[in-house]
Amino acid sequence: MRIAFMGAGGLGGYFGARLCQGGADVHFIARGAHLAAMRSDGLRVEGPEPLHVPKVNATDDPAQVGVVDFVMLCVKLWDTEDALRQVRPLVGAGTTLISFQNGVLKDRYLRSAYDESQLMGGVGYVATTIDRPGVIRQTGPMQRLLFGEFDGSRSPRGQALLDACLAGGINAELSTNIVREIWQKYVFLVGLSGTTTTIRKPIGPIRENAQTRALLLDVMREVVAVGRSYGVDLPEDYAERRLELADDVAYDMTSSMHHDLERGNRLEVRWLSGGVVELGRLNGVPTPLNRAIADILALHAAGR
Repeated sequence: MRIAFMGAGGLGGYFGARLCQGGADVHFIARGAHLAAMRSDGLRVEGPEPLHVPKVNATDDPAQVGVVDFVMLCVKLWDTEDALRQVRPLVGAGTTLISFQNGVLKDRYLRSAYDESQLMGGVGYVATTIDRPGVIRQTGPMQRLLFGEFDGSRSPRGQALLDACLAGGINAELSTNIVREIWQKYVFLVGLSGTTTTIRKPIGPIRENAQTRALLLDVMREVVAVGRSYGVDLPEDYAERRLELADDVAYDMTSSMHHDLERGNRLEVRWLSGGVVELGRLNGVPTPLNRAIADILALHAAGR
């Protein structure tokens, strides 16, 4: 199985390395110092389950790779349109594209560029970051990859990818309701990213203060309301269930968007809280808190 990762950062680098370990023919599309380090010393994962793949296929030119079986989109959301153009040399008649990016708008972008029959849905969970060029640091034991057909069927291509993931030690699952899985992650992600980034604190203080705890809950309630308006199978009390998850995670846990704000990087707010606002407006669902988050962060969205 030939698999190309468009983006070799925390998520793409981690799961790509695991697939390499399992024997898949993995190709990383990367750039800059990270690409140079991967070419010279392979790819390392440091943390709870360290791993070193001493020789990896890495390039900044997808045309050098050729057609693959799967294209995994793992770039930041602002790079999506460029990525969809760049991956064209990787895509043949039998190629499947899966976005493991954040949010729900991502799959709309894929549908605008490729035929529905070539797409599957995906969700990735892993706490990682590029620690230094060529090195991915895993900061917690959780790692999970879910993917599946949008119509809920169990397909041969999905089973083949599942087998490859399991061979690499990935906690993977072939989902029969991937749309719900994507929205379930979206609910918590929007709440976590929106509150930690605007308040500039990790989840611990936010969940312990009555006012900020209520804010977190109500931000997630808006996401649930928007998802349900699109027919997504989310219980009415799903935000309350996600608040229970917020109580279980580490006190100092924060969001990648909070990290990006502190580092002066670009923010994904346009597709996270901003995406909730956009989708809510289309269906007449009010989203005042997510609009406030998007407005507060608007002047930071492009980075320094």
